[in-house]
Parts: sequence; structure tokens; C-alpha cells
Amino acid sequence: MKILMVCLGNICRSPLAEGIMRQLLEEQGLSWEVASAGTGDWHVNQPADRRSIAIAKKFGYDISKQRARHFGKQMFDEADHILVMDRNNLRDVLKLAENTEQREKVKLFLAGDLEVTDPYYDDQLFEPVFLGIEERCKALIEEMKL
Repeated sequence: MKILMVCLGNICRSPLAEGIMRQLLEEQGLSWEVASAGTGDWHVNQPADRRSIAIAKKFGYDISKQRARHFGKQMFDEADHILVMDRNNLRDVLKLAENTEQREKVKLFLAGDLEVTDPYYDDQLFEPVFLGIEERCKALIEEMKL
């Protein structure tokens, strides 16, 4: 199984989701592939935001080696599931979809049509965003194992 996490710049939310999911999968012995990308191209090849790296480290995850990527059409073929952090990301990714099969791969990361808040402009949001992403990653693994 191949999972792609997507947010705006690929430096805050989606790197957290990628790193958390990757480690949880390793701990469970699952060989799924996980990657992340951003709908914007401002941070390509840059590391995750220092605050995302710090909060991940605080909870035992290392995302320091990840580098931002820009979401492109070819990623529809590289992923079985494309999980986006908010409705703007959803809209931007769906604009690039060329067929129903591609569109059906794209879903909001959180259940219940909820969005992951972008913590970029508020340092205080990084921990609650991290905790929500970690909780959802654990639930996604259980859902996708079925």
C-alpha cells in the first residue's frame, strides 16, 4: 500500500503525518510506503519547519531528514491513497486529477470531513496538531489493515 500525505507547503502538517505514519508502520512490521508533498512549490527540497521537527522529536519521531516536494500529476500513479490536510488542499489536488480513478484516491486526512489546522502562523498549535495527526495515523493503520 502506498500513502501520500499532502498539505500546503510540505513543511508542517504532511511531514508530521509522513514521519509518524512511517514509524508506526515500522513498529507494526507493515511494509507500506509513505510519502508527503505540498500543493505549493515554495519549499521544495527544504527540510520540515523547525517547529515540526522539534515537536516530532519531543514525542520520539525523527522527521529531520525529510525534504519538501511539490505535488504533481504523476503522484496519482505513485499512491493508492492521497490524504490531504484541508479543503483547500483537497480542491488543489482534485484540480489535477484527470479521471474518476484518480479523484477517488483523494480524501481528507481526518475523518468526518474535518481539517487539520495549519500551525504555521501560531507556535502554540504545533503540539495539538501533532497529537491529532498521531491519533489519526494510528486509526488509519487499523482502518486500512482491514
